[in-house]
Amino acid sequence: MPQTLTTEQRSELATRLRRRYRALWTDIRKELARSDAESYQATAGETQDFGDAALADLVVDINLADVHRDIVEMREIEAALGRVVDGSYGTCSDCGDEIGLARLHANPAAQRCEACQRRYERLHLPTVGPSL
Repeated sequence: MPQTLTTEQRSELATRLRRRYRALWTDIRKELARSDAESYQATAGETQDFGDAALADLVVDINLADVHRDIVEMREIEAALGRVVDGSYGTCSDCGDEIGLARLHANPAAQRCEACQRRYERLHLPTVGPSL
């Protein structure tokens, strides 16, 4: 399907991608610097009990999860910028149809159209339910 994104739309979306990438990079650097400054010992305190240790573990895990989430988003942005360069930006990686402009405005790094993204999530993402 022919791409209907204008040059201006593509440029504006690429600018948003680059801006978001820089913001994520800054956030990651700040989080890692803060994490280095706040050692586990400082979070848990000098005299640890199990509650303090559990809270310190939770804080460390949450901080690492935030950094991991940001890194995943940065990789998605890098891939989208690669698609801008190779001319495939705005085209669904699964079916080849156009990704709607509204979807690209909501998520400029989107690589699938809405229908293919729903299908992908249904087939590849874990379902939440009882674990017993």
